[in-house]
Amino acid sequence: MPHTAPDSPTPQPLRIAVLTISDSRDFASDRSGDALRDGLEAAGHVLADRELVPDDMFDIRAVVSRWIADPEVDCILSTGGTGITGRDGTPEAIGPLLIRSIDGFGELFRHYSLEEIGPSTIQSRAFAGVANATLVFGLPGSTGACRTAWNRILKPQLDVRTRPCNFATLVPRLNDDQG
Repeated sequence: MPHTAPDSPTPQPLRIAVLTISDSRDFASDRSGDALRDGLEAAGHVLADRELVPDDMFDIRAVVSRWIADPEVDCILSTGGTGITGRDGTPEAIGPLLIRSIDGFGELFRHYSLEEIGPSTIQSRAFAGVANATLVFGLPGSTGACRTAWNRILKPQLDVRTRPCNFATLVPRLNDDQG
């Protein structure tokens, strides 16, 4: 279990963008995007941007490409399109943009989800990676899944005080040898 050391550094807010991928939601009905926004703001991070696009590979890729090129975005949280139905193409849209994958994120997410939804978690293709010094996380579209990912993995990993290690301290070094 990650822990916060008492002599840890001061929290460092990250600039996090949230992308909802859905053919049926708008901002008024986007509870998953709201949950991610609320979680990151409550943890002291900054909402860098927020968008909603349909389940279209090129729409998804356009927004994520713009954000990974923006030095004012440290992290991207996408929600939706990670299942296995015909319109679920978020991993295929974002995957080619990633320099490195973070395989443990999807594995750990499915482990925690197993406790909550049982073997149905096998249908999730949650993923993570790095692109142009930007952390990128692909989460399922359900509000419960977003809360699980945020509370159990992302919140502690995006906090510089989490020991023994965390993603937040790596952000300045993510571009060291990409290319």
